[in-house]
Amino acid sequence: MLSNRLAAFATGLSFSLLILVSPASLAEVKELKPHEDQGGTAREIVSKLEMLHYNKLKVGDEMSTGLWDEYIDSLDPSKSYFLASDINEFRQWREKLDDDLKAGNVDRGFEIYNRYRLRISDRLDNILSQLENGLPKFDFAKDESLELDREKSDWPQTISAADDLWRKRLKSSVLNLRLTGKSDEEIADLLLRRYKGQLKRLGQQNSDDVFELYMNSLTRLYDPHSNYLSPRSLENFNMSMSLSLEGIGAVLQVEDEYTKVARLVAGGPADRSGKVKPNDKIVAVGQDEEGEMVDVVGWRLDDVVDLIRGSAGTFVRLETIPTGGDGTHRTVLIKRSKVKLEDQAAKKATFEFSDGDKNYKVGVINLPTFYIDFEAYRRRDPNYKSTTRDVARLLDELQKEGVDGVILDLRNNGGGSLQEATMLTDLFIDQGPVVQIRHANEQISRHNRSRSRAMYRGPLVVLINRLSASASEIFAGAIQDYNRGLVVGNQSFGKGTVQTMAPLKEGQLKITQSKFYRVSGDSTQHAGVSPDISMPQLIDSESVGESAYDTALPWDRIHAVPHAKYFNLKDLVPDLVRKHEQRTSADPDFVFLREQFKYQIEQTNKKFVSLNEETRNVERETLNSELLTMENKRRSAKGLEPYESFEAMEKSESEETETVGGPVEITLEDDPVLNEAGYIMADFIGLKDRVTRAPQVANF
Repeated sequence: MLSNRLAAFATGLSFSLLILVSPASLAEVKELKPHEDQGGTAREIVSKLEMLHYNKLKVGDEMSTGLWDEYIDSLDPSKSYFLASDINEFRQWREKLDDDLKAGNVDRGFEIYNRYRLRISDRLDNILSQLENGLPKFDFAKDESLELDREKSDWPQTISAADDLWRKRLKSSVLNLRLTGKSDEEIADLLLRRYKGQLKRLGQQNSDDVFELYMNSLTRLYDPHSNYLSPRSLENFNMSMSLSLEGIGAVLQVEDEYTKVARLVAGGPADRSGKVKPNDKIVAVGQDEEGEMVDVVGWRLDDVVDLIRGSAGTFVRLETIPTGGDGTHRTVLIKRSKVKLEDQAAKKATFEFSDGDKNYKVGVINLPTFYIDFEAYRRRDPNYKSTTRDVARLLDELQKEGVDGVILDLRNNGGGSLQEATMLTDLFIDQGPVVQIRHANEQISRHNRSRSRAMYRGPLVVLINRLSASASEIFAGAIQDYNRGLVVGNQSFGKGTVQTMAPLKEGQLKITQSKFYRVSGDSTQHAGVSPDISMPQLIDSESVGESAYDTALPWDRIHAVPHAKYFNLKDLVPDLVRKHEQRTSADPDFVFLREQFKYQIEQTNKKFVSLNEETRNVERETLNSELLTMENKRRSAKGLEPYESFEAMEKSESEETETVGGPVEITLEDDPVLNEAGYIMADFIGLKDRVTRAPQVANF
């Protein structure tokens, strides 16, 4: 269940899934056992989930089988450690775990985990013994492959079958490093240090780690955003929420043995670098501009975070495997800094666009997050910063500059303050409801309302993408339901749930208790907000978004509430779509975006990787050639000089993404989606004579 392992993405928490590749004998490592307080905490968690969670699931036999499946999967998702005999032995407990938890007994969870550690030890002991004498003699001319996605595969039936699987895994690791240009001696040294380091971290595990993993296998059955936080994880969570946190501005998670970038913090150093993307895998971390790169494959997540985190003004280097690539490593230099409120603040720019007959001045407001300076607000500072106050000021400036329309850019806006999302609608919508919230007790709140006459009443386009979530979806959904403006881009993330923190004897439980609904009655959960006009997809919705989680709460709807309809947009949208498609069907940038996304999906959907070195080199050359051809086709169509080689293209792209401080300026260069949104706005304004006011009564 890969999608369940992505749960940390939406929560933004740094949970260590303890999916380690850890060598050597466990004779030196003490067997882990639960301590007395964990039984009481388990009973508390079960009780609170049954009583407080929005999803009314009872802990019974069905839940027990789900917990068993989830726990086994979280430990061994690649089915590489356990043997089939282990799994058959554990099946006797499959319908008994619920009774254990109700009684405060977590022994079986620890028994399964200790077997898992034993299998790791036995398996990696063999590999370490091989590496002590240098690299094994692999035949890289042999035509064989390694299965990448083993979700539907069986666990090895025999030791010999497991031996062959691990022979291929080690061979793949060696080949990947050979393809980066490392010598056999360097590879042997790196792998030795990798596995010895993992042994050290294995010995540092404690019962809290196992208990947290076991309890989160339970909470994920309710939904992906409910989590148990051990005292250590709670400390990390509180630190991540603090404005004093310094680092690169990225939310990380563990998938198999890799640390992966789940989300970039808007305005943070990683975001500004332009060189780090969601789903990139981090394989090594180096301090300063020339410090030794430390291999972090198989590390605990919080240990990786400790390496990356550092004082503002210092540098960190990340060696990554970019998502959708051919496995080639890339080193990124990032200057650490605080993610300042001003770096995430709304900003504006103006551009001119034509509908073919007339030029229009269009204002763009970029909003990376829904923020508010709570500390200044609480002390009643009249100049406290907030989304609504800043956007109001920018709207006033844009109207004084004589703009004909406004684009509100919510791409990559993962949410933030619900209060700010509802207050922001005051600037665009007259008095009326904004969002409905249904609670676990089935009561519905409809008190979040736009309370004043709209400040801006002109043409509006809201730009969203797959990473627009939560508060962004509430705002975009309200604009769409009121027919107040056009929503353009891609289907949004689909996070329509609300979590609260519940104290426990040890740690805390983050639990989903409410669900968002639009004024139309549609939930934003799972389905998100669908745009009126779609742009090329840049993020794979199969792997990113609420629908990617196996246990995401479903979409549903409740009664609509009376709300105004501002314009008859349904009569206008077909013409706007037609003009958009005519304009972009042969547009070089849009052709490139579609080809790039198709290429990315083809790479990520590969089920097997070749272990033949010549084949891999040919594949790399072919892929590089395809990327170069795509880019040069775009450049030639735009009248730009094509690149002579793939290396020249890479060098140019690297030079264009230097790390700089401060907020990123709004430009149309290298942003064809925003550019096209401007032309859609021009068409919208040009057709305004056909946009008539609708009766102030909703049709439902």
